[in-house]
Amino acid sequence: MNVYDQLKSLNIELPPVAVPAAAYVPFVQTGNLVFLSGHIAKKDGQVWAGQLGKNISTAEGQQAARAVAIDLMGTLHAAVGDLNKVKRIVKVMSLVNSTGDFTEQHLVTNGCSELLGQVFGPQAGAHARSAFGVAQIPMGACVEIELIAEIG
Repeated sequence: MNVYDQLKSLNIELPPVAVPAAAYVPFVQTGNLVFLSGHIAKKDGQVWAGQLGKNISTAEGQQAARAVAIDLMGTLHAAVGDLNKVKRIVKVMSLVNSTGDFTEQHLVTNGCSELLGQVFGPQAGAHARSAFGVAQIPMGACVEIELIAEIG
């Protein structure tokens, strides 16, 4: 399976790497692992701000997490030059800006996880994962996700 054919079939165009908003780099590779810094959700090129359980629904949060997955793949492509080199998505960590009583962070994060599975396939796309509810994310974003990938 060619990852770029899969992206094309899903009508996904990878964005360029975003310029970091603080003192960090977008990715670091050590050995065969690539660590991607947290990417915040964007909608129409702007920060997708809001709080789950207050003014953003679980379904909207899933779309935000899917949008983050697309940005992450753009950064991963820049890091490795060819997404077909990805042997496995190892780990996804998701931070969901949510109220204290919101308990569907795992469902929000599925927006990212399911797209990674579609693009990389059921084996390479299957990953370990954590999903946390947090009181705030930089710039008021509703979701921030980081990723670790193994390169073959």
